[in-house]
Amino acid sequence: MKRIVLIAALMQGFCFPLLSGQVILPERDRAEVVDALLEERLQTVLPALMDREGIDMWILISREYNEDPVLKTFLPATWLSARRRTMLLFNRDKAAGVTEKLAVARYNIGKSIVSAWDKEKQPDQWQRLVELIEARNPDKIALNFSKDHNIADGLDKTDYDLFMEALPRRYHNRVVSAENLAVGWIETRTPREMALYAHLARITHQIIAEAFSEAVIMPGRTTTAEVEWWMRQKVTDLGLDTWFHPTVDIQRTSEALQDHLYSFSDRPEAQAIMPGDLLHCDFGITYLRLNTDCQQLAYVLRPGEREAPAFLREALMDGNRVQDALTSQMREGRTGNDILKAALEAARQQGLQPAIYTHPLGTYGHSAGTTIGMWDAQQGIPGADGASYGLHAGTVYAIELNTTVNLPQWQRDIRVMLEEPGYFGPEGFRYVDGRQTELYLIPRPSANNTE
Repeated sequence: MKRIVLIAALMQGFCFPLLSGQVILPERDRAEVVDALLEERLQTVLPALMDREGIDMWILISREYNEDPVLKTFLPATWLSARRRTMLLFNRDKAAGVTEKLAVARYNIGKSIVSAWDKEKQPDQWQRLVELIEARNPDKIALNFSKDHNIADGLDKTDYDLFMEALPRRYHNRVVSAENLAVGWIETRTPREMALYAHLARITHQIIAEAFSEAVIMPGRTTTAEVEWWMRQKVTDLGLDTWFHPTVDIQRTSEALQDHLYSFSDRPEAQAIMPGDLLHCDFGITYLRLNTDCQQLAYVLRPGEREAPAFLREALMDGNRVQDALTSQMREGRTGNDILKAALEAARQQGLQPAIYTHPLGTYGHSAGTTIGMWDAQQGIPGADGASYGLHAGTVYAIELNTTVNLPQWQRDIRVMLEEPGYFGPEGFRYVDGRQTELYLIPRPSANNTE
């Protein structure tokens, strides 16, 4: 009976609370949200960024199933890929306050990108693109090629060659890289998107909280791999996606600290979780064309314990102090390498042993924008994303880092690894849905168990 009611409700477009206080939209409602966000971005974000970067014409070209990662974000929710060869042309007249949004295609692309090609009148798609360019006579023709920003390098060689072959030679010196415009489009979040982002982050945190509980973990039996697959299955059951496979790893008294690769590729496939273990997970979801990325910690209580040992709680506080050292250095216009250097110095002055590898987050998990270190590049990273591309307001980051802490009680070092979505806006930095300041406990202590 419950199944019949659920199916009937979904057919009417209702949504249901599937996590504590959260709802997951059915597909049709998601599409409406995605398209509304895209329309808002086309009307507000796009012209502002074209003006900021001094670009009056931006052209994006992709073939079906080989989509430019930027062009893909301009497709409406019902388009799961480009069609044949898809060409978009955005022309900005700043003085008139007008932004043309055209498709050199036989059909409109969504509500605002209007078809500008009648194949019966001009059979050659490339020549029609040239006609549109000549009629507008732009000062700059921006294309998606970039040495430093991978997401802004989506124009393939064949389409570039064919475009330059069709483009009259007098326009060749007007062709420029659209890299900063493309990165700006990918990284910039609107207030409405941020309201939704809080929802995504809350769902992510709640899945982690359930995974790191007695509802999923039976100490002595459950393995790390089983928790990973439980998280993956939970996301699938909710009708969501993950952009990477979850990982769960253990630090315990009897094992030496491993290097950074241990958490990603070198850890045992399935370790049994035991009392006294410090658990760490890396987990993120994809929903409404946005992504989360979180790393949090849990402690498995030993018999008779009702809280984690004080030295582990203090270690987590050290991780929080590294987070504060980083986020206090995030200022508009500052490059990733400058932020990294200042944050590491601030943390070390407190006696901490930090490593910072914070990346842009949003349309993609490892997204485009200001990159603040990499785990294997703590002196800074080469290229525009770290050395010259400055921090902009209205952007989201995975505040990803760790600190090494010596535990005399365990006779070893541990690594406190943390990651949380954070927003940098006009008023400064804030976490999208808070951050972890207390360890999850497995099992949760019962209020009426006082022994």
